[in-house]
Amino acid sequence: MTDGTGNLVTLRDIDVPFWRIVMILVKWSIASIPAMIILALLWLVGLAVFVGIFGTHMPHMPTTPTP
Repeated sequence: MTDGTGNLVTLRDIDVPFWRIVMILVKWSIASIPAMIILALLWLVGLAVFVGIFGTHMPHMPTTPTP
């Protein structure tokens, strides 16, 4: 691996065109849509399991009688 003799590299400039960066950000935005759908489904499944386990054990709010 590294024997500690040096071999240092200094990066001085990165030349990336503006529109290339815009296209990368657009692709990331489009790719995030399915990820958010999957996370929402996982959240709903977790919430359903939580309500299924603890929903019947929670005290109910008292209702006021209607005249």
